Amino acid sequence: MKYLLIPFLLIFVMFSCKNDLKKNNNLPIKKPELLVTIIDNPVFENSSLPRLFSNGQDLLMSWVHKNDSSSTLKYSKFNGTNWTALTEIISGSDWFVNWADFPAIAENNGTVLTNVLQKSAEGTYTYDIRLQLFSKQKNTWKNNILLNQDGKKSEHGFVSIVPYHKDSFFVTWLDGRTLVDVPKENEQMTLRGAFINAEGEISNDILLDDRTCECCNTAATITSNGPVVVYRDRTDTEIRDISIVRFVNEKWTAPKNIYQDNWKIPGCPVNGPAIDSFNDALAVAWFTAENDNPRVQVSFSEDQGEVFDLPIRIDNGNAIGRVDLVMIDQNNAVISWMEPNGIDTLIQILKVSSNGEKSLPITITKTRSERSSGFPQLELVGDTLYVAWTSLEGKEPTIKLVSVLTSNL
Repeated sequence: MKYLLIPFLLIFVMFSCKNDLKKNNNLPIKKPELLVTIIDNPVFENSSLPRLFSNGQDLLMSWVHKNDSSSTLKYSKFNGTNWTALTEIISGSDWFVNWADFPAIAENNGTVLTNVLQKSAEGTYTYDIRLQLFSKQKNTWKNNILLNQDGKKSEHGFVSIVPYHKDSFFVTWLDGRTLVDVPKENEQMTLRGAFINAEGEISNDILLDDRTCECCNTAATITSNGPVVVYRDRTDTEIRDISIVRFVNEKWTAPKNIYQDNWKIPGCPVNGPAIDSFNDALAVAWFTAENDNPRVQVSFSEDQGEVFDLPIRIDNGNAIGRVDLVMIDQNNAVISWMEPNGIDTLIQILKVSSNGEKSLPITITKTRSERSSGFPQLELVGDTLYVAWTSLEGKEPTIKLVSVLTSNL
């Protein structure tokens, strides 16, 4: 999106808090070679943007493979031992392919839903969300379902997809229909949500927030009440903290901050939240740099997100963010994030309890801080955690995947 190019933020993230960087040179970590298992995967070189999803038994992984000017969305399923034959879902030469705004994927009783961003006009930031639906009953793909049906040549993206009732899904996204054809003072990025049935039909498309941060990812989960969405909000005074909306009694609640960090920043930090649920419990992780103090925090809720505990800091004194999160039981979550350590950048995970108790972090790998390294993905299948990321070690980017047992945290 148009605010992705914010050079001063990169400088800030990489070079601020020099004293913290120095004291992080010897982070207390568990030795990864004893805990982290490398998983062979079916991804070729010149691939990036992994997305993970757990159906409780298997791991789904999607990614984008580039070949000259064309991009292909692929996915495969891993049962802990073997991968299914990879599926090429759709290809295109008119996609908006972006390091932070990449395809989501989810499965519900064998029905699969994913998305791509397709250019709608010549402008750099004019693109639509196109859904791709695999019907288990028909054993066919229905491609290029237009999600945002506003007809505006504007930005639409940062999609989150979660399974809902039967074979349906809930989808939420950032929608820029009010960024064009309106007076400048009324230009706002918005948050919307909708339900998608097994036939690809869209219903209950609704505005959830009429002013949000422009290009931070959304995140969603399902509780017994219904969907819950977290995202980076935006006030008239440029406070950009994490907010939540919930579907309760067939109605959406008003947006409310998870916690008031009061991070005032004039541009989008491109660093959204992560959420997961376990029964009535929720956990939300996010990045903030309020008061020039970049950090990763997590907050727990025991009542499906109505009230949250005070945040718990996760990082070791400095952070880049790019968080993900899974709950492993009612009171414990595992967080992944990126953090500088001297001249290196690490992908870290740790377990945190709602009472504030934290395990020692495990370093998954060294990576690089630039945008092309993307957003590491974390998912849980049974008692095994999976972490995927875009590796920049070779001549062309590719995707690496590892596993960690929850008992080792």
